[in-house]
Amino acid sequence: MENWLPTLITTTPAEGYDLAVKLARVAIKMTQPDAEVRDRLRPVYAEDADTLIASSQVVATHFATVAAANGYWRDAS
Repeated sequence: MENWLPTLITTTPAEGYDLAVKLARVAIKMTQPDAEVRDRLRPVYAEDADTLIASSQVVATHFATVAAANGYWRDAS
């Protein structure tokens, strides 16, 4: 597998959030590598509020990690 994550460092919080979403997506692909299975399951969880909230929580956890790695962008202002 290529080095898809060379760093957690980002320039802005928005880039950090995008990275957090990517981390969540990559985790799903690694957990379920079969694209057909993921495609078949997508309509099920797309209509389930609890699952969508859980997805948001995963992204939030990844964002907290990225934010900490970036010193909470203290130098960005």
